[in-house]
Amino acid sequence: MKICVFGAGAIGGYMAGELAFAGHDVCAIARGAHLAAIRSHGLKLIVEGRTRTADLPASDDPAAFGPQDVVICALKAQQAHASAGAFASLLGPRTAVLTAMNGIPWWYFYKERGPLDGHHLDSVDPGAAQWNSIGPERAIGCVVDPACEVVAPGVIEHRLFKRFTIGEPDGSTSDRVLALRDALVSAGFDAPIRDAIRWNIWLKLWGNVCFNPISTLTLATLDRVTSEPGLRALCKTMMAEAQAVAAALGVAIPEQMMERRLNAAGSVVGHKISMLQDLERGRSLEIDALVTAVQEMGRLVKIATPTIDAVLALVQERGRQAGLYSHDVPPVAGSDEGPDYRLD
Repeated sequence: MKICVFGAGAIGGYMAGELAFAGHDVCAIARGAHLAAIRSHGLKLIVEGRTRTADLPASDDPAAFGPQDVVICALKAQQAHASAGAFASLLGPRTAVLTAMNGIPWWYFYKERGPLDGHHLDSVDPGAAQWNSIGPERAIGCVVDPACEVVAPGVIEHRLFKRFTIGEPDGSTSDRVLALRDALVSAGFDAPIRDAIRWNIWLKLWGNVCFNPISTLTLATLDRVTSEPGLRALCKTMMAEAQAVAAALGVAIPEQMMERRLNAAGSVVGHKISMLQDLERGRSLEIDALVTAVQEMGRLVKIATPTIDAVLALVQERGRQAGLYSHDVPPVAGSDEGPDYRLD
């Protein structure tokens, strides 16, 4: 399979390397010192203590590569939006785009089959840049579980998990999603296909909608956010609001899963959640796909989200004060040059 990984940072680089080792025709979009290292020494993966080097073409210019069978978008949501026009040279008539990203995806309501079918979400795709430039018909959903770190330019260490849950927006088991599943499995990943990928998206978002902004505002690690009584209560209130929005959209998350989600997150002692890491490292904050989208969707289905609204206003202003919250981020960002550890 001919695959371009757009944003070969921690997750994207892990995917690119393993897919290349499996014999697929892989290229990568990266930048800066990370790109220079990949070009000079190859992409090094450290998995279970073993270091291997994948020799694959890499560039900061997507026009260097022709149309692909699949483009894996491993950028943050706001960076993917800024880079929407740069996908054009990679897209042939049948190219699929796997959105290996956190939060509510820009294509969410494409073939959703509810009253909002075809609705565009301005919070994650202002001006419909991705909807119009890439096209929702190309999208395949993905929920990312692995935890990886860019430990040095061109060097990625895998820490935990190998699952990438995928699914078509319309729930079908299409030829292209089967082919993608087979490619991912050939690379050693777990790649279950789900006929209701939005449920999996919401399940992961259920934690991120509260863990990320609360950590960013308090500077607290994940175990502290989920164990300090006041912060845990705040998480539960935000999760209940998000659960109500999801339910109004036909996605039912069982009530008993809340404590399980909180306890699982709290077991990761000392972990700084991704948004807090980004704040500390001066990187743009992924607020809109994780929090603003839930507010927008709540308003669409007339579900009040007062606690989410309040926390969102605070974290947006925190991002503005740090100069890290804006849709005006550089294209091809996200192929991070420095350390990048994603567990959430």
